[in-house]
Amino acid sequence: MKKKFYLLPALTIALMANVAGATAAELQPVPPLTKEEFATATKVYFDRCGGCHGTLRKGATGKALTPDKTRTKTVEKLAEIIHIGTEGGMPGWGTTGVLTKDESTLLAKFIQNEPVAPPEFDMKDIRATWKLHVKPADRPKAPMHKRNIENLFAVILRDAGKIGIIDGDTKEVWTTVDSGFAVHTLRYSFSGRYLYTIGRDAKATIVDLWMDPPQTVAEVKTGIEARSIDSSKYKGPKGDFLDKLAVVGNYWPPSYVILDGQTLEPMKIVGTRGYTYDTNEFHQEPRVASIVASHYDPEWVLTVKETGQVLLVDYSDLKNLKVTTIESERFLHDGGWDSSKRYFLVAANMRDKIVAVDTKTKKLAAIVETGIKPHPGRGANFVDPKFGPVYASTHLGEPLVALIGTDPEGKFKANAWKVVRKLRPAGEGGLFLKTHPKSNHLWVDHTLAKNEDIYRSVSVFDLKNLDAPPKVMKLSDKGRVVHMEYNKAGDELWVSVWDRKGEIIVFDDKTLKEKARITDARLVTPTGKFNVYNTRYDIY
Repeated sequence: MKKKFYLLPALTIALMANVAGATAAELQPVPPLTKEEFATATKVYFDRCGGCHGTLRKGATGKALTPDKTRTKTVEKLAEIIHIGTEGGMPGWGTTGVLTKDESTLLAKFIQNEPVAPPEFDMKDIRATWKLHVKPADRPKAPMHKRNIENLFAVILRDAGKIGIIDGDTKEVWTTVDSGFAVHTLRYSFSGRYLYTIGRDAKATIVDLWMDPPQTVAEVKTGIEARSIDSSKYKGPKGDFLDKLAVVGNYWPPSYVILDGQTLEPMKIVGTRGYTYDTNEFHQEPRVASIVASHYDPEWVLTVKETGQVLLVDYSDLKNLKVTTIESERFLHDGGWDSSKRYFLVAANMRDKIVAVDTKTKKLAAIVETGIKPHPGRGANFVDPKFGPVYASTHLGEPLVALIGTDPEGKFKANAWKVVRKLRPAGEGGLFLKTHPKSNHLWVDHTLAKNEDIYRSVSVFDLKNLDAPPKVMKLSDKGRVVHMEYNKAGDELWVSVWDRKGEIIVFDDKTLKEKARITDARLVTPTGKFNVYNTRYDIY
């Protein structure tokens, strides 16, 4: 009988210095845990830690938490670090009210015990979770409502396991739909009709926005832990691939899973275990961190965190799958397109670098050193008045927005793949930044900053005067401020207050004045917001 053990993701315990050569006598004893305590701690680790430190606790964005490292400190010291956070980008899980002192202590004991690998998850397991709620033939033939679909916002309600659908024109919370736990990202089909979601628990859903109200029409679990999803968006000569396929990037088991884009029926699993690009060491947990759909070919661009490889997966022939592997840097995380949609830029945040991949030539374009732990989200594109087209990234480890030149074949080619300017927001801990082709502003959050006033604020830069300091605006007296998104017109900026009683604040982007504050009992821990039009066309 296969033993089921669910080890799950998302904290950041950037702990102890690497104590090399510690002897058994120097290590703390292994603290005992009951079966019930171990199960509780496993779930806490899944919810708050695994995303950064890994299912097997070998480290990536966060440091390794294997017993040879963790047992160099006492339980009390580890619990203190968990409780108050670190300067490296990990929030204080106790000081922010997420974990109690007892939970912090339990987690400290847990990470001093040996990691236990979850079970594998094969096609039989995946197919057992697949549910087709509404067949494509039974779905509406035209939108059943008069709402402006292109200006809808899907909002991640992280800890509720739901997605909120908000009408961008009326600011009404139209409905909520069930999703996986702690959804990491959302994508739309090329047509804009379907919303794809992926939870950290690897539950993928597809929501039909033509319905009134929108509802989930299919779901499937592709594994035990996941982070990324996208659909097939290459039009081709006959539009053969539009809305036809979807792909999920798993953290555990390390793999990506190709699905039918209309039904989420699982079609193919491809494992990612292999050798690191630099040392050629075998790695048991190379996780797929981010996915985008190429504009040049029927390909998905997948990043494999631990091995430092970017995969260009050709989905035109699943029976004879062609994958181009590009060696880049470790540990790959989030990223997005430059303004031309030719170059994909992704953070290798533990190496303080950003990787640029040319999806036209299918080769590495550059590796750029930026600052301490870049975290661009999808990034932001605009034209610097002095240096030309740039891609911007904020950073977890220092108050920094790095601007990278992205015009290798144009007027500003001398600036290509260089940090041409460094902006200083109010604090470290930046997760996201945002602008729009019609905007003169760059909005930056500092969600994981240690200072309460800073993590409840945003920094707003004037794109016409980048030498000036940003305008820093405190937006809330609760929670953390996180993730910005524009409406379709590009004249409104939406930002989340991440709290159990969350809010969405809407600003006039021209005047920087608050226009609306969307409050609703259903807005539980709102984080990422994704406008249909901007997400479909990769406008950021």
